[in-house]
Amino acid sequence: MKRMLKPLAALAAFALVAGAQAADFPAKDKPITIVVPFSAGGPTDRVARDLAEAMRKPLGGISIVVDNAAGAGGSIGANKVAKASADGYTLLVHHIGMGTMPTLVRNIPFKVESDFEYLGMINDVPMTLIGRPSLEPANYKDLVSWIGKNKGKVNLGNAGVGSASHLCGLLLQNALQVDMTTVPYKGTAPAMTDLIGGQIDLMCDQTTNTTSQIEAKKVKAFAVTTTKRLTTPSLKDLPTLQESGLKNFEVTIWHGLYAPKGTPPDVLKKLNEALKVALKDPDFIKKQEGLGAVVVTDKRAEPAEHKKFVQAEIAKWSPIVKAAGVYAD
Repeated sequence: MKRMLKPLAALAAFALVAGAQAADFPAKDKPITIVVPFSAGGPTDRVARDLAEAMRKPLGGISIVVDNAAGAGGSIGANKVAKASADGYTLLVHHIGMGTMPTLVRNIPFKVESDFEYLGMINDVPMTLIGRPSLEPANYKDLVSWIGKNKGKVNLGNAGVGSASHLCGLLLQNALQVDMTTVPYKGTAPAMTDLIGGQIDLMCDQTTNTTSQIEAKKVKAFAVTTTKRLTTPSLKDLPTLQESGLKNFEVTIWHGLYAPKGTPPDVLKKLNEALKVALKDPDFIKKQEGLGAVVVTDKRAEPAEHKKFVQAEIAKWSPIVKAAGVYAD
């Protein structure tokens, strides 16, 4: 019996320390860091910076900084958070990559489903299928016919392995049962430049990157990847891929908030409550709408539903990535 006292005493002491940390969280003099696993200036970075500002007030006005740790399909930044102290001061904002990394990244140094605490979803970002301005087809139906007649000659650009545009392109080829020549770039900007210039034929990318180009008629828009048409004035007349014949085709680039595994429950509760306040902030909603994003208003803002959603995404993308045989090293 005496041998049990030390372990029990240690456990009790740990519980007291953890409880004290949770009660004091967040400390006024200790900033929270949100890690973004992509370069500064991109869509995920902008979402994280808007969220940081919106979460400051419900967390007592503390400082929240953004740290960009890009590379390896988003796994470098994610690993940084997975290995961080589980005290609530290091968080992760990641996109659909949380659903694809388990298959896409070789020798991934963490487990998506068990090395993080899920705090809640942030938004959904629709995608658009666009082409070079000189492309012959006038609509999606004509485009499918044109792709069929030019097998092996169609160039499909993306922003790099593991990027949103890469994933959308994989799903599109899988749904159409055709192979296109995939052309990866180091970011959306150079890919868009070549699309506008006619060096590549097609790209499937987020509305955050394509809306302004569509409005300026610098690219030709064919369809959106949501199940319902968008309400954005410049995109409202675009058909969905599903209504155009690709049954059950839907892909949106979502973002979620995570903490290291083992973060105290009371700290997680405070972070989730702050997130839900931020998701209702009019200024945050307006900024997200300006990016073409839709702020989450359903149960996915809760940790359990967030995790359930990511698990479903892992199951959805795993066979597609494996079939494509592509990896982010």
